[in-house]
Amino acid sequence: MASSRDTRTVRAAGAVVWRWRSSGHGVEVALVHRPRHGDWSLPKGKRDPRETRQATAVREVAEETGLAVTLGRSLGSVRYRVLAADGARRKVVEYFSAQARGGEFTPGDEVDDLRWLPVAEARTALTREADRQVLDRFAATPPDLRTVLLVRHARAGRRETWEGADELRPLSGRGRKQAEALADLLPVFGPARVHSAPMTRCLDTVSPVARALGTSVVAEPALTEEAFSRAPEAAENRLLALVGLPETSVVCSQGGAIPSLLARLAEGGGVALPAPRSRKASTWVLSFLPSRPVLVAADYISNPSGW
Repeated sequence: MASSRDTRTVRAAGAVVWRWRSSGHGVEVALVHRPRHGDWSLPKGKRDPRETRQATAVREVAEETGLAVTLGRSLGSVRYRVLAADGARRKVVEYFSAQARGGEFTPGDEVDDLRWLPVAEARTALTREADRQVLDRFAATPPDLRTVLLVRHARAGRRETWEGADELRPLSGRGRKQAEALADLLPVFGPARVHSAPMTRCLDTVSPVARALGTSVVAEPALTEEAFSRAPEAAENRLLALVGLPETSVVCSQGGAIPSLLARLAEGGGVALPAPRSRKASTWVLSFLPSRPVLVAADYISNPSGW
């Protein structure tokens, strides 16, 4: 249950929306003009009830710009105070990198103009320093990073009460709900491939995602926790091979493999990570350089259905 303190926080999300310039050199980003505020800003808006931050970002970008987007890495959050009828509240806006995939802008009452500008020009045009800082984070890495969505399987039935082989242990009722939530969440990142350790609870976790994408699940024996304990380098190399594919991949593994695998990837890319977490049904959004499989960012989604 949310605390009274939580109810005074306004949650919102937005994005640095980018596309390749028509000249073929560099990228340009979308800024929106809000007549009510008289400012140029990054597209963003408030969360709807029971909406994830990723879904909020995609919906608000579509509402303000008319553009469909694919999300990439997190660009962090901006926090500030806003005035409401019942007093001041804290507002937290979560930002993402987002590639434009189509659509057309139509002026409206909330947003009456949209400009596509090169990053340096956009930085000057933005009204608020907080937006400029978000844009700086976006510009710190290449825009077209390769993404892998590394998922830990959802909740399964208890090992102590399961009489069959452990690799056949299925998801619990809660786990099936978590799997459906993942099927709602993960498509915003534009995956086209789904891979999984060949354990029933792993396969069942990402099967709803595969159905939503109209594809099948590819078994990955090297990514079970048992295989990882025997040959961690082979597991890492297999994951990096998936990075080299042109499409974003969803990859499901186990809690005994994911933290150590992340540590190996972070060390190879020089990325500073806290002790890697791996809750059941959680996802790591892993971002790699487009030119070679080097990790440059890792964002943790602990709950597929929450903020």
